[in-house]
Amino acid sequence: MLVPVRCFTCGNLVADKFEEYQNRVKSGEEPAKILDSLGIERYCCRRMLLTTVETIQQVIPFYEAMYKRNTEIQSELE
Repeated sequence: MLVPVRCFTCGNLVADKFEEYQNRVKSGEEPAKILDSLGIERYCCRRMLLTTVETIQQVIPFYEAMYKRNTEIQSELE
């Protein structure tokens, strides 16, 4: 998970609130109310949490496919 530690604009700490934010969004709460309850009022900090994507889950399948292909090539060469 690649969560920014601090807001790029104002420097406030946002990484410590990300996990709770994600859990509450997955449970069905409204994102605006979650951000208000977490005390994130600045729009720049809100942007940091709203737009963060867990890219590692999108990248892992490519690495698995590359590993599988490399093992196939190695077995053909032997």
